[in-house]
Amino acid sequence: MRDGGRACVLIAVVLLLACAGLVGYGLLDTEDEPKPAAGPPTAAVTYEVTGDGTAEISYLGQDEDGGATVVRDADLPWEHTVQVPLGETPTVAVVLGEEGGQASCTLAIRGKHVQRATAMGEFGRAACAGPLPADDD
Repeated sequence: MRDGGRACVLIAVVLLLACAGLVGYGLLDTEDEPKPAAGPPTAAVTYEVTGDGTAEISYLGQDEDGGATVVRDADLPWEHTVQVPLGETPTVAVVLGEEGGQASCTLAIRGKHVQRATAMGEFGRAACAGPLPADDD
């Protein structure tokens, strides 16, 4: 009986170690598991303002509070690409100073031109906006 008891204990230990090895492998092997998203899905949006001189530019991008970013006295030409959450409406606006002049804004979503507008004269204003679908098409 002693040899039978030792054999059972030895088999139990071997089975326990094998199970522990499989569990450990399962915990360490995360290669096939999808990575959690860092935030809401987004799309690349490029804002561009052309012209001479300076202008005030405001645009929608992904920031901490979800509000617009304002660039005062931006030297033209100016271009910026940001990630905008899907379902939002990307917008860029330009305001000329009292010196006037002319400036045009353009909006491209995922590299595709969506809209263009032109501001002229003293304190001239223009805005470009375009739909950003809720899905990632």
